[in-house]
Amino acid sequence: QVKLEESGGGSVQPGGSLRLSCAASGISFTINTVNWFRQAPGKERELVASNTNLNNSNYTDSVKGRFTASRDNAKNTAALQMNSLMPEDTAVYYCHVRQWGINYWGQGTQVTVSS
Repeated sequence: QVKLEESGGGSVQPGGSLRLSCAASGISFTINTVNWFRQAPGKERELVASNTNLNNSNYTDSVKGRFTASRDNAKNTAALQMNSLMPEDTAVYYCHVRQWGINYWGQGTQVTVSS
């Protein structure tokens, strides 16, 4: 059974930082791209960052230079370092992997940026 579990969300003031983690079981990150999505209230889920199995990352324009996606294949974990957070980053963040045409999602972790 595949399970993705996010952690590290919370509340932070604008300009602050958070580090999200995603731990996987039942699936290997080694051969997969790990994606980070977020969904704000009343908005569609959007792709924030993708980290390939070669540890190359791509980001949506709004987070470039502030967010960094990474992975530790030995531990089968992925991370999203978020710096210079802004109120518009407030959302539930999800890690995601797609393998053999099946989408796997974590349960999500809330990130709130507010003064």
